[in-house]
Amino acid sequence: MKNSDKIRFGFVGTGMITNSAADQINAHPHGEVVAAFDPSEVRVKNFCDKHKVTTPCTSLEALLADDKVDALYVATPNKFHAPSAMQALKAGKHVILEKPFAMSLAEAQAAVELARETGLTLSVGMNQRFTPDALKIKAAVEAGELGEIYHAKAYWRRRTGIPKLGTWFVSHEMAGGGALYDIGVHMLDLCLHCMDNFEPVAVSGATYSKFGPRGLGEGKWGMSDKSDIAFDVDDFASAFIRLANGATVNLEAVWACHTLAADSHNVELFGTEAGASVFPAKLFRFSKHDCAAYEILENLKDPEAPGMANRFTNFINHLHDGSALCCTLEQALAVQKVLDGIAESSRTGREVVLA
Repeated sequence: MKNSDKIRFGFVGTGMITNSAADQINAHPHGEVVAAFDPSEVRVKNFCDKHKVTTPCTSLEALLADDKVDALYVATPNKFHAPSAMQALKAGKHVILEKPFAMSLAEAQAAVELARETGLTLSVGMNQRFTPDALKIKAAVEAGELGEIYHAKAYWRRRTGIPKLGTWFVSHEMAGGGALYDIGVHMLDLCLHCMDNFEPVAVSGATYSKFGPRGLGEGKWGMSDKSDIAFDVDDFASAFIRLANGATVNLEAVWACHTLAADSHNVELFGTEAGASVFPAKLFRFSKHDCAAYEILENLKDPEAPGMANRFTNFINHLHDGSALCCTLEQALAVQKVLDGIAESSRTGREVVLA
């Protein structure tokens, strides 16, 4: 913990997503980006120039050896998330990772073990938790507005949303998964977060690759250089998840499919006292004044959520003054456990019991 001065960040990777990350960190009174490493010298120079970062590094080792750096933000291809985090922890740095946490549960568990041994902070920056709509619904759940939440639906569905064919995004070796690891992980995490239930016990799932292998479904996201990388990840995934208290979740993650909306995503909660939709934030229930009437509550009040402006605000506040960390390691492991289970279930055609 630090009680004064700034938390100084080093970036591992300087791709497209890191621009908003740098802006959010530098906007915090106790945050500053001071160094960055990327295998592309051009990319790291452009990033450092744009964000006035003083130290472009030529290797990860050089970044880790920099005493100015207190914490690392890892925004690399998925394959390097957990290994980079472990290197950073061994070097005495705190870490916030891009999603997904890791390529497997075993890899994630090794990183968690090391974080606990070193006493350093490790977190996965799940940005959907910090959207205004999600904060409103989370507050409603915590206030007991929904009663017992017994079922939820979470989906992110795109018509043409494969993030560039021929890049690392579509390589199983580099990404670990496709739509499931890219956008499915967001909706899964947000759903369990809103339910306040990170206790999955079983999952049945299926993954498909119906558009990418045919060169179809490419979107506009992704700045990686194209190559002859073959498409060998999922472009559609669906799952049914059982939780310890008997609640269930339907999950759908889609990069490409024939669907009416070009891009739609949501979490829907089904409770004994009310239902909820996250995007946009709405509650629906029988009227408290007339049981024959049904009401939809919109324009929900913004909750008092200091320190929850974004994932970096929460992470920096935690390091600076000990504020509660929003995304805990136990939660991150639960999400990774489900991802592994979906992949196994798809391979075997059977429900997977999660230990």
